[in-house]
Amino acid sequence: MTLVTGFGVIAPNGTGAERFWEAAVEGRGAIAPLTRFDVSGSAAQLAGEVADFDAAEHLPSRLLPQTDVSTRMALVAAEWAIDDAKVDTSAADDYQMAVVTGNACGGFEFTHREFEKLWSRGPEHVSVYESFAWFYAVNTGQISIRYGMRGPSSALVAEQAGGLDAIGHACRTVRGGTSLVVTGGVDSAFDPWGWAAHVSSGEVSTATDPLRAYLPFDVRAAGYVPGEGGAMLVVESAESARARGILKAYGEIAGYASTFDPPPGSERPSGLLRAADLALAAAGLRPGDIDVVLADAAGVPQRDGDEAAAIVALFGENGVPVTSTKPLTGRLLSGAGPLDIVTALLSMRDAVIPPIANITEPSGEHQIDLVLGTARSAPVGAALVLARGRWGFNSAVVVRAIPD
Repeated sequence: MTLVTGFGVIAPNGTGAERFWEAAVEGRGAIAPLTRFDVSGSAAQLAGEVADFDAAEHLPSRLLPQTDVSTRMALVAAEWAIDDAKVDTSAADDYQMAVVTGNACGGFEFTHREFEKLWSRGPEHVSVYESFAWFYAVNTGQISIRYGMRGPSSALVAEQAGGLDAIGHACRTVRGGTSLVVTGGVDSAFDPWGWAAHVSSGEVSTATDPLRAYLPFDVRAAGYVPGEGGAMLVVESAESARARGILKAYGEIAGYASTFDPPPGSERPSGLLRAADLALAAAGLRPGDIDVVLADAAGVPQRDGDEAAAIVALFGENGVPVTSTKPLTGRLLSGAGPLDIVTALLSMRDAVIPPIANITEPSGEHQIDLVLGTARSAPVGAALVLARGRWGFNSAVVVRAIPD
Protein backbone atom coordinates (compact mmCIF):
# COMPACT_ATOMS: atom_id res chain seq x y z
CA MET A 1 0.00 0.00 0.00
CA THR A 2 1.37 3.40 -1.03
CA LEU A 3 -0.02 6.22 1.08
CA VAL A 4 -0.18 9.97 0.48
CA THR A 5 0.85 11.56 3.75
CA GLY A 6 1.40 15.15 2.64
CA PHE A 7 1.07 17.57 -0.24
CA GLY A 8 1.85 21.13 -1.25
CA VAL A 9 0.05 23.17 -3.89
CA ILE A 10 0.96 26.22 -5.93
CA ALA A 11 -1.91 26.95 -8.32
CA PRO A 12 -3.09 30.08 -10.12
CA ASN A 13 -6.24 30.25 -7.98
CA GLY A 14 -4.51 29.54 -4.69
CA THR A 15 -1.05 29.00 -3.21
CA GLY A 16 -1.32 26.42 -0.47
CA ALA A 17 -3.63 23.42 -0.58
CA GLU A 18 -6.44 24.92 1.50
CA ARG A 19 -6.56 28.17 -0.47
CA PHE A 20 -6.68 26.22 -3.72
CA TRP A 21 -9.35 23.89 -2.36
CA GLU A 22 -11.54 26.74 -1.16
CA ALA A 23 -11.35 28.36 -4.60
CA ALA A 24 -12.05 25.06 -6.36
CA VAL A 25 -15.16 24.32 -4.29
CA GLU A 26 -16.43 27.85 -4.85
CA GLY A 27 -15.66 27.68 -8.57
CA ARG A 28 -13.36 30.67 -8.28
CA GLY A 29 -10.82 30.88 -11.07
CA ALA A 30 -7.71 32.81 -12.01
CA ILE A 31 -7.87 32.96 -15.80
CA ALA A 32 -6.90 36.52 -16.78
CA PRO A 33 -4.74 38.46 -19.27
CA LEU A 34 -1.11 37.37 -18.96
CA THR A 35 0.98 40.07 -17.28
CA ARG A 36 4.50 38.61 -17.26
CA PHE A 37 5.31 40.09 -20.66
CA ASP A 38 3.52 41.88 -23.49
CA VAL A 39 1.10 39.57 -25.33
CA SER A 40 -0.83 42.32 -27.09
CA GLY A 41 0.40 41.06 -30.45
CA SER A 42 -0.55 37.46 -29.77
CA ALA A 43 -3.74 35.77 -30.91
CA ALA A 44 -4.09 34.32 -27.39
CA GLN A 45 -3.77 36.56 -24.35
CA LEU A 46 -5.34 34.72 -21.39
CA ALA A 47 -3.50 32.47 -18.97
CA GLY A 48 -3.67 30.88 -15.55
CA GLU A 49 -0.83 32.84 -13.96
CA VAL A 50 0.34 32.38 -10.36
CA ALA A 51 0.18 35.97 -9.22
CA ASP A 52 0.60 35.75 -5.44
CA PHE A 53 3.87 33.82 -5.20
CA ASP A 54 7.17 35.47 -4.26
CA ALA A 55 9.92 32.87 -4.13
CA ALA A 56 12.16 35.21 -2.10
CA GLU A 57 9.74 34.86 0.80
CA HIS A 58 10.21 31.10 0.91
CA LEU A 59 13.66 30.16 -0.40
CA PRO A 60 17.26 30.97 0.57
CA SER A 61 18.62 33.84 -1.49
CA ARG A 62 21.43 31.64 -2.85
CA LEU A 63 18.86 29.51 -4.72
CA LEU A 64 17.18 32.37 -6.56
CA PRO A 65 19.87 33.12 -9.19
CA GLN A 66 20.27 29.45 -10.06
CA THR A 67 16.62 28.47 -10.53
CA ASP A 68 13.82 28.96 -13.02
CA VAL A 69 10.40 30.06 -11.80
CA SER A 70 9.09 26.51 -12.19
CA THR A 71 11.89 25.10 -10.02
CA ARG A 72 11.23 27.70 -7.34
CA MET A 73 7.59 26.66 -7.27
CA ALA A 74 8.56 22.99 -7.14
CA LEU A 75 10.95 23.58 -4.23
CA VAL A 76 8.34 25.45 -2.22
CA ALA A 77 5.56 22.96 -2.98
CA ALA A 78 7.91 20.15 -1.96
CA GLU A 79 8.72 21.96 1.29
CA TRP A 80 5.03 22.32 2.07
CA ALA A 81 4.41 18.66 1.27
CA ILE A 82 7.29 17.53 3.49
CA ASP A 83 6.07 19.75 6.33
CA ASP A 84 2.50 18.52 5.85
CA ALA A 85 3.72 14.92 6.07
CA LYS A 86 5.74 15.78 9.20
CA VAL A 87 8.92 14.33 7.71
CA ASP A 88 12.13 15.09 9.58
CA THR A 89 14.54 14.74 6.67
CA SER A 90 17.56 15.30 8.90
CA ALA A 91 16.69 12.23 10.95
CA ALA A 92 15.78 9.92 8.06
CA ASP A 93 18.02 7.54 6.13
CA ASP A 94 19.05 9.58 3.09
CA TYR A 95 19.07 6.51 0.82
CA GLN A 96 15.52 5.65 1.90
CA MET A 97 14.18 8.97 0.54
CA ALA A 98 13.86 9.71 -3.18
CA VAL A 99 12.44 12.31 -5.57
CA VAL A 100 10.44 11.60 -8.74
CA THR A 101 9.01 14.55 -10.70
CA GLY A 102 7.24 15.11 -13.97
CA ASN A 103 8.28 18.00 -16.20
CA ALA A 104 7.20 19.11 -19.64
CA CYS A 105 9.25 22.25 -20.24
CA GLY A 106 12.36 22.36 -18.08
CA GLY A 107 13.55 25.80 -17.02
CA PHE A 108 11.97 27.60 -19.97
CA GLU A 109 12.09 31.20 -18.77
CA PHE A 110 15.60 30.84 -17.31
CA THR A 111 17.18 29.34 -20.38
CA HIS A 112 15.59 31.77 -22.82
CA ARG A 113 16.81 34.68 -20.74
CA GLU A 114 20.34 33.26 -20.94
CA PHE A 115 19.99 32.69 -24.70
CA GLU A 116 19.12 36.36 -25.07
CA LYS A 117 22.28 37.29 -23.15
CA LEU A 118 24.35 35.00 -25.36
CA TRP A 119 23.07 36.52 -28.59
CA SER A 120 22.95 40.16 -27.52
CA ARG A 121 25.90 40.50 -25.10
CA GLY A 122 28.18 37.51 -25.58
CA PRO A 123 28.92 34.18 -23.85
CA GLU A 124 30.73 35.75 -20.90
CA HIS A 125 27.36 37.12 -19.73
CA VAL A 126 25.62 33.72 -19.65
CA SER A 127 24.95 32.38 -16.14
CA VAL A 128 26.99 29.38 -15.09
CA TYR A 129 23.74 27.93 -13.76
CA GLU A 130 22.47 27.60 -17.33
CA SER A 131 24.35 24.29 -17.40
CA PHE A 132 21.55 22.69 -15.37
CA ALA A 133 18.73 25.19 -14.77
CA TRP A 134 17.18 24.44 -18.16
CA PHE A 135 17.08 20.66 -17.71
CA TYR A 136 13.93 18.53 -17.35
CA ALA A 137 15.43 16.80 -14.31
CA VAL A 138 16.34 20.01 -12.50
CA ASN A 139 13.35 19.95 -10.14
CA THR A 140 14.19 16.42 -9.05
CA GLY A 141 17.82 17.40 -8.58
CA GLN A 142 17.22 20.58 -6.61
CA ILE A 143 14.72 18.94 -4.26
CA SER A 144 17.06 16.00 -3.77
CA ILE A 145 20.01 18.27 -2.95
CA ARG A 146 18.05 20.51 -0.61
CA TYR A 147 16.74 17.64 1.51
CA GLY A 148 19.56 15.12 1.16
CA MET A 149 17.34 12.58 -0.60
CA ARG A 150 19.77 10.13 -2.19
CA GLY A 151 17.44 7.24 -2.97
CA PRO A 152 16.59 6.17 -6.56
CA SER A 153 15.30 9.38 -8.15
CA SER A 154 14.14 10.23 -11.65
CA ALA A 155 12.24 12.64 -13.90
CA LEU A 156 9.55 11.78 -16.44
CA VAL A 157 8.58 13.78 -19.52
CA ALA A 158 5.16 13.12 -21.05
CA GLU A 159 3.63 16.59 -21.40
CA GLN A 160 0.24 16.75 -19.60
CA ALA A 161 0.39 13.06 -18.64
CA GLY A 162 3.84 13.36 -17.06
CA GLY A 163 2.69 14.32 -13.58
CA LEU A 164 0.64 11.15 -13.21
CA ASP A 165 3.50 9.13 -14.67
CA ALA A 166 5.81 10.56 -12.01
CA ILE A 167 3.42 9.55 -9.24
CA GLY A 168 3.00 6.09 -10.74
CA HIS A 169 6.76 5.66 -10.89
CA ALA A 170 7.09 6.96 -7.34
CA CYS A 171 4.73 4.21 -6.20
CA ARG A 172 6.87 1.63 -7.99
CA THR A 173 9.88 3.08 -6.19
CA VAL A 174 8.15 2.62 -2.84
CA ARG A 175 7.19 -0.94 -3.73
CA GLY A 176 10.81 -1.52 -4.68
CA GLY A 177 11.90 -0.81 -1.12
CA THR A 178 12.40 2.95 -0.82
CA SER A 179 10.51 4.17 2.24
CA LEU A 180 9.43 7.62 1.08
CA VAL A 181 9.29 9.57 -2.19
CA VAL A 182 8.60 13.24 -2.89
CA THR A 183 6.75 13.29 -6.20
CA GLY A 184 4.51 15.36 -8.44
CA GLY A 185 4.97 18.01 -11.07
CA VAL A 186 5.23 21.76 -11.60
CA ASP A 187 5.53 23.56 -14.93
CA SER A 188 5.75 27.13 -16.18
CA ALA A 189 6.44 28.43 -19.67
CA PHE A 190 5.34 32.05 -19.50
CA ASP A 191 8.05 33.86 -21.42
CA PRO A 192 7.84 34.95 -25.08
CA TRP A 193 9.37 31.71 -26.36
CA GLY A 194 7.25 29.56 -24.10
CA TRP A 195 4.12 31.42 -25.07
CA ALA A 196 4.93 30.92 -28.75
CA ALA A 197 5.30 27.21 -28.06
CA HIS A 198 1.87 27.09 -26.41
CA VAL A 199 0.15 29.00 -29.20
CA SER A 200 1.86 27.02 -31.96
CA SER A 201 -0.12 23.94 -30.91
CA GLY A 202 -3.20 25.48 -32.55
CA GLU A 203 -5.24 24.39 -29.53
CA VAL A 204 -4.99 27.49 -27.34
CA SER A 205 -8.20 29.47 -26.88
CA THR A 206 -8.24 32.94 -28.41
CA ALA A 207 -11.28 34.04 -26.40
CA THR A 208 -10.97 37.30 -24.49
CA ASP A 209 -13.59 36.64 -21.78
CA PRO A 210 -11.97 34.63 -18.95
CA LEU A 211 -15.31 32.99 -18.17
CA ARG A 212 -15.71 31.78 -21.74
CA ALA A 213 -12.15 30.91 -22.65
CA TYR A 214 -11.74 27.32 -21.44
CA LEU A 215 -14.95 25.28 -21.79
CA PRO A 216 -14.31 21.53 -21.90
CA PHE A 217 -17.29 19.38 -22.88
CA ASP A 218 -19.24 22.55 -23.79
CA VAL A 219 -20.73 23.21 -27.23
CA ARG A 220 -18.57 26.36 -27.35
CA ALA A 221 -15.31 24.57 -26.57
CA ALA A 222 -12.56 26.11 -28.72
CA GLY A 223 -9.27 25.33 -27.05
CA TYR A 224 -7.53 25.45 -23.71
CA VAL A 225 -5.90 28.20 -21.65
CA PRO A 226 -2.26 27.64 -20.60
CA GLY A 227 -1.53 27.70 -16.88
CA GLU A 228 1.40 27.28 -14.52
CA GLY A 229 2.00 25.64 -11.16
CA GLY A 230 1.13 22.20 -9.85
CA ALA A 231 1.49 20.07 -6.75
CA MET A 232 4.04 17.95 -4.92
CA LEU A 233 3.14 14.97 -2.75
CA VAL A 234 4.84 12.73 -0.21
CA VAL A 235 4.09 9.06 -0.86
CA GLU A 236 5.35 6.29 1.36
CA SER A 237 4.76 2.75 2.47
CA ALA A 238 2.37 2.06 5.31
CA GLU A 239 5.32 0.68 7.27
CA SER A 240 7.25 3.92 6.81
CA ALA A 241 4.28 6.01 7.93
CA ARG A 242 3.74 3.87 11.04
CA ALA A 243 7.42 4.02 11.93
CA ARG A 244 7.23 7.81 11.82
CA GLY A 245 4.14 7.81 14.02
CA ILE A 246 1.75 8.90 11.24
CA LEU A 247 -1.64 7.40 12.09
CA LYS A 248 -3.75 9.04 9.38
CA ALA A 249 -3.00 9.42 5.66
CA TYR A 250 -4.94 11.43 3.09
CA GLY A 251 -5.45 8.32 0.98
CA GLU A 252 -3.84 5.63 -1.11
CA ILE A 253 -2.49 5.63 -4.64
CA ALA A 254 -4.22 2.35 -5.43
CA GLY A 255 -3.61 1.92 -9.17
CA TYR A 256 -1.74 3.45 -12.10
CA ALA A 257 -1.37 2.74 -15.81
CA SER A 258 -0.18 4.47 -18.96
CA THR A 259 -0.76 3.80 -22.65
CA PHE A 260 -0.04 5.39 -26.02
CA ASP A 261 -2.46 6.38 -28.74
CA PRO A 262 -2.20 4.85 -32.20
CA PRO A 263 -0.53 6.91 -34.95
CA PRO A 264 -2.43 9.93 -36.31
CA GLY A 265 -4.90 8.87 -38.98
CA SER A 266 -5.33 5.40 -37.52
CA GLU A 267 -8.85 4.02 -37.22
CA ARG A 268 -8.00 2.55 -33.82
CA PRO A 269 -9.38 4.41 -30.78
CA SER A 270 -7.43 6.40 -28.23
CA GLY A 271 -5.59 4.40 -25.58
CA LEU A 272 -7.23 6.36 -22.76
CA LEU A 273 -9.90 3.74 -22.06
CA ARG A 274 -7.28 1.01 -21.81
CA ALA A 275 -5.23 3.12 -19.38
CA ALA A 276 -8.29 3.60 -17.17
CA ASP A 277 -9.13 -0.12 -17.35
CA LEU A 278 -5.59 -1.08 -16.39
CA ALA A 279 -5.47 1.40 -13.51
CA LEU A 280 -8.72 0.01 -12.11
CA ALA A 281 -7.41 -3.53 -12.45
CA ALA A 282 -4.19 -2.55 -10.66
CA ALA A 283 -6.31 -1.13 -7.83
CA GLY A 284 -8.49 -4.24 -7.67
CA LEU A 285 -11.59 -2.11 -8.24
CA ARG A 286 -14.55 -2.18 -10.61
CA PRO A 287 -16.05 0.85 -12.38
CA GLY A 288 -18.92 0.89 -9.89
CA ASP A 289 -16.43 1.50 -7.08
CA ILE A 290 -15.40 4.88 -8.51
CA ASP A 291 -17.24 7.89 -7.11
CA VAL A 292 -15.80 10.65 -9.31
CA VAL A 293 -13.64 11.09 -12.41
CA LEU A 294 -11.17 13.98 -12.54
CA ALA A 295 -11.08 14.47 -16.30
CA ASP A 296 -8.24 15.60 -18.53
CA ALA A 297 -10.76 18.11 -19.98
CA ALA A 298 -8.76 19.31 -22.96
CA GLY A 299 -11.25 21.92 -24.15
CA VAL A 300 -10.67 20.75 -27.74
CA PRO A 301 -13.87 19.23 -29.19
CA GLN A 302 -12.33 16.10 -30.71
CA ARG A 303 -10.23 15.33 -27.64
CA ASP A 304 -13.19 16.02 -25.33
CA GLY A 305 -15.23 13.63 -27.44
CA ASP A 306 -12.59 10.92 -27.18
CA GLU A 307 -12.41 11.30 -23.41
CA ALA A 308 -16.18 11.36 -22.97
CA ALA A 309 -16.47 8.21 -25.09
CA ALA A 310 -13.89 6.45 -22.91
CA ILE A 311 -15.74 7.47 -19.73
CA VAL A 312 -19.08 6.27 -21.12
CA ALA A 313 -17.54 2.99 -22.30
CA LEU A 314 -16.23 2.36 -18.80
CA PHE A 315 -19.07 3.64 -16.62
CA GLY A 316 -22.11 3.83 -18.91
CA GLU A 317 -24.06 6.95 -19.85
CA ASN A 318 -24.08 9.44 -16.96
CA GLY A 319 -22.69 6.65 -14.80
CA VAL A 320 -20.28 8.64 -12.63
CA PRO A 321 -19.80 12.31 -11.68
CA VAL A 322 -17.16 14.01 -13.84
CA THR A 323 -15.36 17.22 -12.99
CA SER A 324 -12.18 19.23 -13.58
CA THR A 325 -10.60 22.32 -12.05
CA LYS A 326 -8.74 23.23 -15.26
CA PRO A 327 -11.25 25.91 -16.35
CA LEU A 328 -10.21 27.68 -13.12
CA THR A 329 -6.44 27.25 -13.40
CA GLY A 330 -5.64 26.65 -17.03
CA ARG A 331 -3.81 23.62 -18.31
CA LEU A 332 -0.76 23.04 -16.08
CA LEU A 333 1.11 20.43 -18.13
CA SER A 334 2.91 18.09 -15.70
CA GLY A 335 1.39 19.98 -12.77
CA ALA A 336 -2.18 19.10 -13.71
CA GLY A 337 -2.33 15.43 -12.75
CA PRO A 338 -0.78 15.87 -9.29
CA LEU A 339 -3.13 18.79 -8.63
CA ASP A 340 -6.06 16.58 -9.66
CA ILE A 341 -4.89 13.92 -7.20
CA VAL A 342 -4.85 16.53 -4.43
CA THR A 343 -8.37 17.54 -5.52
CA ALA A 344 -9.51 13.92 -5.29
CA LEU A 345 -7.98 13.48 -1.84
CA LEU A 346 -9.64 16.65 -0.53
CA SER A 347 -12.95 15.53 -2.06
CA MET A 348 -12.62 12.36 -0.01
CA ARG A 349 -11.80 14.30 3.13
CA ASP A 350 -14.70 16.74 2.85
CA ALA A 351 -17.26 14.61 0.95
CA VAL A 352 -17.70 17.24 -1.74
CA ILE A 353 -16.99 17.29 -5.47
CA PRO A 354 -16.00 20.70 -6.87
CA PRO A 355 -17.80 21.87 -10.01
CA ILE A 356 -16.40 22.13 -13.51
CA ALA A 357 -16.77 25.89 -13.74
CA ASN A 358 -18.24 28.08 -16.49
CA ILE A 359 -19.87 25.21 -18.42
CA THR A 360 -23.43 26.34 -19.22
CA GLU A 361 -24.10 24.54 -22.51
CA PRO A 362 -22.73 21.00 -22.18
CA SER A 363 -22.57 19.20 -25.47
CA GLY A 364 -25.36 16.71 -25.98
CA GLU A 365 -22.85 14.44 -27.68
CA HIS A 366 -21.19 13.71 -24.33
CA GLN A 367 -23.44 11.55 -22.15
CA ILE A 368 -21.45 12.18 -19.00
CA ASP A 369 -22.59 13.46 -15.61
CA LEU A 370 -20.75 16.77 -15.39
CA VAL A 371 -20.79 18.47 -11.97
CA LEU A 372 -22.15 21.82 -13.09
CA GLY A 373 -22.89 25.10 -11.35
CA THR A 374 -22.05 24.41 -7.73
CA ALA A 375 -20.16 21.81 -5.74
CA ARG A 376 -21.93 18.51 -5.16
CA SER A 377 -22.04 16.97 -1.69
CA ALA A 378 -21.32 13.26 -1.96
CA PRO A 379 -19.19 10.68 -0.19
CA VAL A 380 -16.06 9.92 -2.20
CA GLY A 381 -14.29 6.66 -1.47
CA ALA A 382 -12.38 6.29 -4.72
CA ALA A 383 -11.55 8.54 -7.67
CA LEU A 384 -10.15 8.05 -11.16
CA VAL A 385 -7.77 10.74 -12.42
CA LEU A 386 -7.13 10.96 -16.17
CA ALA A 387 -4.45 12.83 -18.10
CA ARG A 388 -3.57 13.01 -21.78
CA GLY A 389 -0.41 14.52 -23.19
CA ARG A 390 0.23 15.69 -26.72
CA TRP A 391 1.80 13.11 -29.02
CA GLY A 392 -0.32 10.28 -27.65
CA PHE A 393 0.45 9.93 -23.93
CA ASN A 394 -2.37 8.63 -21.71
CA SER A 395 -2.18 8.07 -17.96
CA ALA A 396 -4.66 7.10 -15.27
CA VAL A 397 -4.40 6.92 -11.48
CA VAL A 398 -6.90 5.49 -9.01
CA VAL A 399 -6.96 7.19 -5.60
CA ARG A 400 -8.68 5.47 -2.71
CA ALA A 401 -9.67 6.57 0.79
CA ILE A 402 -8.22 4.73 3.78
CA PRO A 403 -10.96 3.14 5.90
CA ASP A 404 -11.11 4.42 9.46
